[in-house]
Amino acid sequence: MDKEERTSTGEAGEEGRKGRRTSSRESNRKMMEERPREQSDWEEKIIQVRRVTKVVKGGEKLSFRAVVAVGNGKGQVGVGVGKSAEVIGAIQKGVVDAKKSMVNVPMTGTTVPHQVTGCQGSSRVLIKPAIKGTGIIAGGAVRAVLELAGVGDVLAKCLGSRSPLNVARGTIDGLRQLRTFEDVSRLRGISIRQMLS
Repeated sequence: MDKEERTSTGEAGEEGRKGRRTSSRESNRKMMEERPREQSDWEEKIIQVRRVTKVVKGGEKLSFRAVVAVGNGKGQVGVGVGKSAEVIGAIQKGVVDAKKSMVNVPMTGTTVPHQVTGCQGSSRVLIKPAIKGTGIIAGGAVRAVLELAGVGDVLAKCLGSRSPLNVARGTIDGLRQLRTFEDVSRLRGISIRQMLS
């Protein structure tokens, strides 16, 4: 009788535990559904996804490389690279990498303050200010980065290599070099009027 009692109580205990597990899972799910989702200001644009093969001892190892640009449209932008066996994993890693290397873009109105040339490898990117209503005159990776940065009117041209990753990084390098009139006058120790005259 003792054995029968033990087995019956053991089964009841397991059922009770199982019941608790499912109820806790359901309650967690309900809490997640009830909680309002925070709307993120960050936007993502996939610049390039490439299938990469690496030759190993057993044959070829397939993986994906994603180049992703992330920005908030308010003067902050970054470019990142992610590699994974799946496309979604590569994109997620690229987003995390892009958020680590953010650049603040100084702007005068809807355009950049002055002409600049960004370099990365053998790619050079020329960025010039434009009058209001011009829009973004750029292509490919440069356009994606400038749109996410929040620049409205600009002229840009790729010089040299057209590799999407190098062009995107060259654009970031150019945006990093930008200075406002206030910053330059402060560095020189003179007023803006004296500097512009």
